[in-house]
Amino acid sequence: MFFMNIPELSTALANVNLMNQVGTAVLSKALDNSETAGASLINMMDRSMELSVNPAVGSNFDMYV
Repeated sequence: MFFMNIPELSTALANVNLMNQVGTAVLSKALDNSETAGASLINMMDRSMELSVNPAVGSNFDMYV
């Protein structure tokens, strides 16, 4: 015979739901940080090209294999 313990099941489901919410929040924060870092990098590259004495130097990269 199988007996269900409803309070334990409810607690387990609540814990799973909480862990899913925490995981989603952590991934969202990591994504926000990555977007901020990428935007900062692009901004830094744009400013360095504007301040360059010769902006054409280093703007192209030719590679032969």
